[in-house]
Amino acid sequence: MDAGVTCRSCGADGLKRVLSLGETPLADRLLTEDMLAQPEPVYPLTVVFCPSCTLMQIAETVSPEELFCENYPYYSSFSPALLEHSRQNAEELIRDRRLGPDSLVVELASNDGYMLKNFVAAGVPVLGIDPAEGPARAAQQAGVETLCTFFGQDMAEQLSAEGRRADVIIANNVLAHVADLNGFVEGIRILLADDGVAVIECPYVRDLIEHCEFDTIYHEHLCYYSVTALKNLFRRHELWLNDVRRLPIHGGSLRLYVGRGDQPTHAVDKLLEEEKTEGAVEFGYYRSFAQRVESLRDELRGFLRGLKSNGKRIAAYGAAAKGATMINYVGIGTDIVDFVVDRNTHKHGCYMPGQHLPVCPVERLLEKMPDYVLLLAWNFADEIVQQQSEYLDRGGVFIRPVPHPRFIARADRDGKN
Repeated sequence: MDAGVTCRSCGADGLKRVLSLGETPLADRLLTEDMLAQPEPVYPLTVVFCPSCTLMQIAETVSPEELFCENYPYYSSFSPALLEHSRQNAEELIRDRRLGPDSLVVELASNDGYMLKNFVAAGVPVLGIDPAEGPARAAQQAGVETLCTFFGQDMAEQLSAEGRRADVIIANNVLAHVADLNGFVEGIRILLADDGVAVIECPYVRDLIEHCEFDTIYHEHLCYYSVTALKNLFRRHELWLNDVRRLPIHGGSLRLYVGRGDQPTHAVDKLLEEEKTEGAVEFGYYRSFAQRVESLRDELRGFLRGLKSNGKRIAAYGAAAKGATMINYVGIGTDIVDFVVDRNTHKHGCYMPGQHLPVCPVERLLEKMPDYVLLLAWNFADEIVQQQSEYLDRGGVFIRPVPHPRFIARADRDGKN
């Protein structure tokens, strides 16, 4: 790697290149119509591995203010599956931690209050922290106390000085987004009550590698964690990984339970041993990833162009960040896909970055009845297929792109195939 590029976690040099996705636009920077004629900023997107602490990460850092503050389009509450996932997590924490009116739950990157609303309904005091103005405002309007700012060591010290130590800190899908990784984790240590727990969810790098989920790589996702890399990170800040669960959400995730005392469960030791046995702590585990990604790119591009050359009409579902990586790396433009649909009303009338595919309401599927719909938000495939049952009943077919392109038709939904 270039001189001066060091590990985001341990600071070591000697990072090894895993994969380059080229020069890409920012994945969540949707364009309005008047922006289409303007130059679109692009940045290198290079994945590297740290042999010292085993963390896979990207080499480039885009300003967090540019990524998250203005016109951030992601609102968690538009996904029923995510809402249900979060509700179950909240109810379990309320029960197991015996949370009540004297407790405090703090969520970092709390978005539109999708998670904390469950605690508010149960009478548990909460505080959300999120730098994105739109989602933070939506949370406040829903009755969730929210600070519209970034979280880090300084913010933690301020809250702690005010006596606001957290019994539970929740951090879902944010640890990968943090440029000042050590400042963020140190902030968790400062804010966490002596007997508190930090409950953290993040995508699991083993699932990413094994299922060729290259589209989850974009500039917002700075880090891709193994349990080994996480343990090393937390230990540096006198925090301990005491329990872990593997979850299917987002293509394969971890839920981590972190505290001040060292009380690891068998689940932690088991995953650490699996990573060692499978070689996930060594560069060789990641070396072949680039070739597999290139093969999938060529396969998917040829697959879609073959359908198009046969006169088939293709749309896409999900104007998600992962979708932006997919369409730009594979080269899926308006010559292949006519439009993208999304349930998020904040995205309607906009265009996907790079390829400029128009984003429309989901009703457009039934209005236009494309022959095929490419699932850019494939991590919510089951939810989407259930929601769009009428499209399938009329003969439409979904395409799931990873780990290899495959059709999802009505017979698949009904369990006949």
